[in-house]
Amino acid sequence: MYLNKVFLYGNLTRDPELKALPSGSQVANFGLATNRTLKDKNGQKQETTEFHNIVAFGRTAEVIAQYVKKGRPIFVEGRLQTRAWDDKETGKKNYRTEIIIDNFQFGADAKGSPTGSEQVSHGEQPAPKGDEIQYPDEEINPEDIPF
Repeated sequence: MYLNKVFLYGNLTRDPELKALPSGSQVANFGLATNRTLKDKNGQKQETTEFHNIVAFGRTAEVIAQYVKKGRPIFVEGRLQTRAWDDKETGKKNYRTEIIIDNFQFGADAKGSPTGSEQVSHGEQPAPKGDEIQYPDEEINPEDIPF
């Protein structure tokens, strides 16, 4: 069995660009930056940044384009895909590796609170806000459960 799975949590480097495909389906493209902190030979902390090309389709693309903007954090789950094409002017072969989103979650805002706890898969819509589970304040006795 083979596995092609990517999990990233980072900040958008540009606003999502939403376009319509000839089929009428929506596609959103945006960049995502992830940081990593490590120590060099001298023990000094160094931070490196990786930049990723992200693509979302359908309802996922629409929701991301509507609610997420440059600088905002997002968690994406998806797969790697590399496209190849020939440059029309030079004839040179070009490649681009992208992460195709399967699921995502909005990240926390600057204050540390989540911008939404929505998790969206292809074809699903995010849960409406305000439908959170309200847990009782008192202790639950297992003998009170009817099953």
